[in-house]
Amino acid sequence: MRIVVLALNAVFDTGLATVLDAFRTAGELAGPHAPFELTLAGVRAEVRSAQGLGVPVVPVESCGVPDLVIVPAIGYKMPEPLAQALASEEVRDAGLALRRWAEQGVRIAAPCIGAFVLAETGLLDGHEATCTWWLTPMFRERHPHVGLDARRMVVQSGQFVTAGAALGHLDLALWLIRQSSPELAALVARYLIVDARPSQSAYVISDHLLHHDPLVAGFDRWAREHLAKRFSLEAAAGALATSKRTLARRMADTLGKTPVEHVQDLRIERAVHLLRTSDSSVERIAEQVGYKDGATLRSLLRKRLGKGVRELRNPSFAHTTAIKNGPEGPFR
Repeated sequence: MRIVVLALNAVFDTGLATVLDAFRTAGELAGPHAPFELTLAGVRAEVRSAQGLGVPVVPVESCGVPDLVIVPAIGYKMPEPLAQALASEEVRDAGLALRRWAEQGVRIAAPCIGAFVLAETGLLDGHEATCTWWLTPMFRERHPHVGLDARRMVVQSGQFVTAGAALGHLDLALWLIRQSSPELAALVARYLIVDARPSQSAYVISDHLLHHDPLVAGFDRWAREHLAKRFSLEAAAGALATSKRTLARRMADTLGKTPVEHVQDLRIERAVHLLRTSDSSVERIAEQVGYKDGATLRSLLRKRLGKGVRELRNPSFAHTTAIKNGPEGPFR
């Protein structure tokens, strides 16, 4: 598989290195018949990373038609400087290259803020995507025709794949390797000691997003106070002096989810906190966060976080198990 990694000036150092290291590790583990051939390219002759390091690139014009293009994040974490960077001629030139490749059927992957660069081309319109969780209000405002689900870590839609924040670069790389060989991806994950991160939800700092809308912030406070009770959208809207439709719309605009989904996230968040800070039974914790029984809570934790109660009560459990199993795991 021929892969072009398209690096722009101010490329996020960790993201770029993560992508390159993951595929290099895969190549080393695969042996003489490595399935990946990487080319580091740019739309400028000289590229420097966000930390000022030189990035050795070849011109995109020399890359032909690869099988896959990866667009690592550029290193801007806040909306204003990011907006300025997205308006640059370099990003526009990168967009021309991406559209040309897309028309030729090339798959394009963009993790973290790289999803903004890809979305600027219009290629993601009508598709599902994910991106850096704390910039979701900005993404929705700039790209209303993209179906954004920032809770997910990796989203494939047609020929495009996007991934979540920062180390979502690694989740994306492993996902791409998995398409070629699930066994190789599992081995790379073991060598790099990567835990499964099926969702960004566990990492989202809700307060960072809530301040964008007072109504949404009010709903969050109300939901936290009534977490142990059966949820009623009508009761919530009444308490906030608004309509159910308005509340649902404002939640979607700010957080990209329904009121019910936000309540479920809060319940999971509270349950994890109680599992790690108390010796209460799972049944008791389930009752405290509004679930009818422990079995329901166990199922949701596994589905949403990819972890069981034992792992959440003792975070070192999964790491200790991995050490005992060794890097070879199922390939022994």
